[in-house]
Amino acid sequence: MTETVLMKVEGDIAVLTLNRPEKLNALNYQMVDRLLSLLDLIEEDPAIRVVILTGAGERAFSAGGDIPEFSESIKRGAEVAVKAFVRRGQTMTARMEAFGKPIIAAVNGIAFGGGCEITEAVHLAIASDRALFAKPEINIGIPPTFGGTQRLPRLAGRKRALELLLTGDSFGPERAYELGLVNQVVPHQDLLPQSFALARRIIRHSPLAAHRIISAVTRGLNTTIAEGLTIESEQFARMAVTQDTREGLDAWIARRSPVYSGS
Repeated sequence: MTETVLMKVEGDIAVLTLNRPEKLNALNYQMVDRLLSLLDLIEEDPAIRVVILTGAGERAFSAGGDIPEFSESIKRGAEVAVKAFVRRGQTMTARMEAFGKPIIAAVNGIAFGGGCEITEAVHLAIASDRALFAKPEINIGIPPTFGGTQRLPRLAGRKRALELLLTGDSFGPERAYELGLVNQVVPHQDLLPQSFALARRIIRHSPLAAHRIISAVTRGLNTTIAEGLTIESEQFARMAVTQDTREGLDAWIARRSPVYSGS
């Protein structure tokens, strides 16, 4: 049986590939569960420092939720659909958002619905110039369910997000860049090389510091500035006692390159 998500490790970078190209990498329940399992494995492996997430085939990153599958859950009632579909998808995007290692989405094509919500949730994203985004859930009579009504307004602003959510209109990679949904737009053939280059720019630093930064940003976004500053202080305090901090300071004073141990 073909795996719905492929995993390949290249040095200290894990590449996860959504692997249902014949279905435009639609997110069925099996795929979401597989993604969560692989993230658990990656989290436990200290040798893996960064995750790159992309889609198989030439057409799509992910076209969103598997409509025939979740429509069957809806037919069984709202309670069933919320448990099987909504909570599963929200668990996935929340896991990505708070994941302790940087996740880079390499958006290689269509990123509709849940595919767009993954892009919103991960830490960084690079889009191919062939990428196409949309929040099309309104076209089938539902609101977004994997966090799209919450994360997109935080990224793009309330009115710009509502325009996309209420019209269902698609938008290109340059618009996604303007909205803060992606960090870069690159020629299609450069998508993975540029994603690896970004990963390597991160890997040169302490993995513990990266984790503390992600934690501070993720936890602080939904708090007041005062509460966020407390979170930032807590993350600094947890980092200050580590060998990596001592190594970083010693290396800077000695004008040499640091060698981090992740401890």
